[in-house]
This record gives sequence, structure tokens and C-alpha cells, in this order.
Amino acid sequence: MTGVQPDEWLPTIQELTVPELKLSSPVLKAGAHHFGKFCDYQSKEFMLCMSEEKDPRKCIKEGAEVTTCAFKYFNLIRANCMKEFTEYWSCVDHSGQQLELENCRKTQKTFDQCVFDKLGWVRPEKGYFAKIRLHDTDRKKPEPPELVVPEWTPGPTKDLLDIKPEDLNLRQADRHHPFVEF
Repeated sequence: MTGVQPDEWLPTIQELTVPELKLSSPVLKAGAHHFGKFCDYQSKEFMLCMSEEKDPRKCIKEGAEVTTCAFKYFNLIRANCMKEFTEYWSCVDHSGQQLELENCRKTQKTFDQCVFDKLGWVRPEKGYFAKIRLHDTDRKKPEPPELVVPEWTPGPTKDLLDIKPEDLNLRQADRHHPFVEF
């Protein structure tokens, strides 16, 4: 990395190569509630990293962990409740462009019961993901960036009483505004 500035660094192709989870929107929407709870820790780590670092290059590891967790989740579903899940996401797929869940409550209930019976997971209650849930992390908080303050160069100064309306570069309409006093 000789001659490369820190803000010009790009990750290697190996760092960026992560298996892709190739699933359709209905499958993701049908599995979202249990997935959200199953991969809650990894998702929060990723979002915390993105929020604190403000640089996606620094959060590649956390993003890969979310993907790995998603593979684990969907493999568990495949191994334990594939039939019930397929019926549920197929219903979601045929529910219209907005993938409405209202017409799929029966297949959802069957899927949720299978997940509970075979994996011991309870579907998160309505509003669970909207609640404030504290996240405990081992990640070190990033140092704030060093502020570079330019050299101050004195320029011409005017006494505030010597400023005229034309010095303020106001539009004509603003010069007669009731809150602008001269």
C-alpha cells in the first residue's frame, strides 16, 4: 500500500468474495421474522459498525457474518420445516405485488408451529423489532477522526456598526422583511 492514502484503500477481492444467498423476495419476507431474531446479534454488529465507522470498507467482516448467519438460518429451516416454509412463502408469492401476509396467516401459523416444535423458536411478537433493544458489543469504539484546522489568516475586519444592508448580500425582498432590522 505504498503511496496509498487511508481514504483510498480498497479491500482485496478475497475480502469481498462472500457466498451469495440467492433467494427471492417472497422467501425473504416469509422468513424475515425468525431470521431477524436468529441473526439479531450479527445484524446489530453490522449496523453499529456502519453507523460508527461511516465507511463500508471497515465493516466487511461484520457484513460477511450476517451472510453466514443467514445461510445457517435457511439451512436449519430447510432441514427441519421445508414443507411448511415452502407452503408459506408460496402463499406470500401469490399474494400480490406488495407481498401481503394477511391471506397467508394459516400457512404462517403452520410454519411457526413447525419452527417451535422442531427448533424451539417462538415467532417474535408484533412490534418486537420496533422496540429499543440494547446491544452489547466487544467491538472497540472507533477514535473520532483527527480534525485538521486550517491556519487562520486575518482578513479585513469591519466594526459591526459599520455594516450596511448591501454588505450582507440580501435579496431585495429580504431587505424589507419585518425581522431584518437596519
